[in-house]
Amino acid sequence: MCGICGELRFDGQRPARATLAAMNEKLARRGPDDEGLHVEGPLGLGHRRLSVIDLSERSHQPMIDAELGLSLVFNGAIYNYRELRAELQAAGYRFFSEGDTEVILKAFHRWGDACVERLHGMFAFALWDARERRLFAARDRLGIKPFYYSQTDEAFRFASNTQALLAAGGVDKAIDPVGLHHQLTLHAVIPAPHTILKGVRKLAPGHTLIVTPEGRMQTRQYWQLQATRPEAPRSEQEWVGLIHDALRKAVERRLTVADVPVGVLLSGGLDSSLLVGLLAEAGVKDLRTFSIGFEDVGEEAGSEFEYSDAVVERFQTRHTKYHIPNSEVLPRLPEAVDNMAEPMVGQDAVAFYLLAERVSKDVKVVQSGQGADEVFGGYFWYPRMEADAGSDLERFARHYFDRPHEEFLETVTATYRGDDHTSRLVRARLAEPGADSFLDRVLRFDVTTLIVDDPVKRVDNMTMAWGLEARVPFLDHELVELAMQMPPELKLKSDGKHVLKRIARGLIPDSVIDRPKGYFPMPALKYVRGEFLDFMRDILDSRACRQRGVFERAYVEKLLAAPDRYFTQLQGSKLWHLALLELWLQRNVDTAPEQGAGVDEG
Repeated sequence: MCGICGELRFDGQRPARATLAAMNEKLARRGPDDEGLHVEGPLGLGHRRLSVIDLSERSHQPMIDAELGLSLVFNGAIYNYRELRAELQAAGYRFFSEGDTEVILKAFHRWGDACVERLHGMFAFALWDARERRLFAARDRLGIKPFYYSQTDEAFRFASNTQALLAAGGVDKAIDPVGLHHQLTLHAVIPAPHTILKGVRKLAPGHTLIVTPEGRMQTRQYWQLQATRPEAPRSEQEWVGLIHDALRKAVERRLTVADVPVGVLLSGGLDSSLLVGLLAEAGVKDLRTFSIGFEDVGEEAGSEFEYSDAVVERFQTRHTKYHIPNSEVLPRLPEAVDNMAEPMVGQDAVAFYLLAERVSKDVKVVQSGQGADEVFGGYFWYPRMEADAGSDLERFARHYFDRPHEEFLETVTATYRGDDHTSRLVRARLAEPGADSFLDRVLRFDVTTLIVDDPVKRVDNMTMAWGLEARVPFLDHELVELAMQMPPELKLKSDGKHVLKRIARGLIPDSVIDRPKGYFPMPALKYVRGEFLDFMRDILDSRACRQRGVFERAYVEKLLAAPDRYFTQLQGSKLWHLALLELWLQRNVDTAPEQGAGVDEG
């Protein structure tokens, strides 16, 4: 619901307000309603606010509690803040605001670093404890809200996006070879702490970070997801009932914890349609829904209106649908890339950007269906992995990697050829204890790592670019913990998401439940032709791209000559993957200041 930034000096200087203001400016679209800066000793905080809970000035940030010696900037929503507030009031705490931000301040004072374990929601925050002289930062369990940081000998800086850190200056903008390997092999997923840039890092989901003015840093993992069966076996019907109750609760939480109307991004798929059904089941009246569609390319459909229309007719929602011609998509592509904290290749990134622009004119908060496929086994590659033979890594890689390591070595120039970083990462993550079977290990890895830096980040970036907050009920951590105990074979029944289909049957139209699995379509970025091909050729043939020297020219020419021949295992365009990365670097990194930012005098 906001953008946050800050700086902690290591050199005894005071942070420069100009530096904080430059960072805050790059966060303005995340928080169009209010802004604030605060400097206290070695610590400076900046905040841009999207007012969703307690719309009054009392919830202005940075929020300062002089009595407790605490200062805070916070991005997100705490769904159990009312319960925590009541508990803290019973313990003697007095509140001056009505929102969730102040609850974090009091919770930290009451329970210390362990306060995060009591927070139910999506969040990234940084809290300065003036008495202990330390900065405490945290990110929610499933990484729904972002937290990027950079560090030099002089200072530690953090922000909700990479652009804010680059605006402050002094960031090492060289390509991170580990990040590059992940970018080109793991569907543009670069797991924390790496990013595509050497000088930018990110806090991992379910972790806290402590930084002191002496430059000491310490991270702690406060949440781990288990994928093991419960002691007492449950029947399918019991699982259906438990998941239905947990999902209903998750949806209602994300509706009631807001002082503004909440809509739904309705793609026409099972997941978003089920959200509409559950909200209607909860008695919500006058529900707002929104859909978007694009031009067909060949036999590839550019919209799923036939399915979303059926849901609208069933529940009589106040529906708005937008049809975007390709002539509008291409001119807006660079603008969408400007708002990506990291380079993201998912075709639906631009779709969400264009949809959010329009939806933000009507509502400030929407619910969206991200996470259902990963939590409940909905993707086509899961059964293929399960049926395959070999080691965990081999079974995963054959059906997920965008290109094997050998092809990565053909893709990049000699400077960037090195170890197979992605295989090493995936092998280690799949070997972690606390998962009963191969598919348990895969789904846990997807939910805790892959989804964080693909659909979840994509939706956060593209909606917050228009001051629109997206809430994701399928990633409610209690629902996820419950679902991870479910036998994977139950998830894979009915071509995936069997339990969700059982819940949906009789609630939403059968045509939506029984349809083939769909995606948020933008065919022009998959089947690259005409002006889209010319656009990508111009990027990859540009002087900036050639001077950067990341891509091997022979590989680029091969893709340009026959883009329809080269797709990834997940059916993405390999040409688009290269063009998107180069475009992101040109628009976000090449224009960023080189120099370090100054400090205030005295």
